[in-house]
Amino acid sequence: MGEIQIGLNMEFVRHHDLPFAAGVEKAARMGYRYIEPMVHWGRELMSEAQYFHTQSLFDDPYDVRALCERYGVECSSISAHCPLGRPDVSVLYLTFAVRYAAELGTTIVNTDEGVKAEGTDAETDHVLMKYTLTKVLRCAEHRNIRIGLEQHQQYTRTPEGMDRIYNLVKSPMMGINFDTGNAYLAGQDPYKWLAHVGNRLVHVHAKDITVQQSEAERGKVTGTPVGCACGEGVIDWKEVIRIIGKVDRPICLSVECGTIDQAAASLDHLKSLV
Repeated sequence: MGEIQIGLNMEFVRHHDLPFAAGVEKAARMGYRYIEPMVHWGRELMSEAQYFHTQSLFDDPYDVRALCERYGVECSSISAHCPLGRPDVSVLYLTFAVRYAAELGTTIVNTDEGVKAEGTDAETDHVLMKYTLTKVLRCAEHRNIRIGLEQHQQYTRTPEGMDRIYNLVKSPMMGINFDTGNAYLAGQDPYKWLAHVGNRLVHVHAKDITVQQSEAERGKVTGTPVGCACGEGVIDWKEVIRIIGKVDRPICLSVECGTIDQAAASLDHLKSLV
């Protein structure tokens, strides 16, 4: 079995109105050794007021690195989701995220195709996404940073749609950040899809989905911001771990849940299986 790490996406403190530093401390005290920060472009009122966990790309990543070292955690990746079909938004944002990741000391930047631009058709969107990815992957190749494409919106709701975007640009730095919950809610078989990804996998958003949400939304949405505690929903984590174990690089299961209690329960469940 390949190396499987257990990490925590910092979204777990969003509804607790806590800043990034408090989230890092809580993750470490629960026993997590990997975290996934979310970065944003410019300045954002709530995070500057320390009510929100996201980190500005304008700040020094070495400060985040020092904070993580203080609490004994590492960054499995950074979350930098943006609309790939809008180069006016995504090229600068993602290239800055790549440079930030390199100084932070992580090797993965996660993103998705984002909300569709208005007034364009699918063919145009894919041309625009190819341009964005060409620019971003050139920056990523210089720094040995992998781009983790996640399924989250209209074009990645199927394995074929995700493959099409993945294949727009040929680069050794192109990879897939597989979101278990999003794949399930899109109406797909998440285990078959995960196995199909194979060694293109670079990172996993470990997102579980409640039975109630499954009954209400499966096949009707392309994803959801966060899930429930791993082990309390519909995802078979033993099967997920079995498939990931075949990948030829270390893979982090980055728990994507909505509360501190869910984060603690997720760690207990996943540790019992890994």
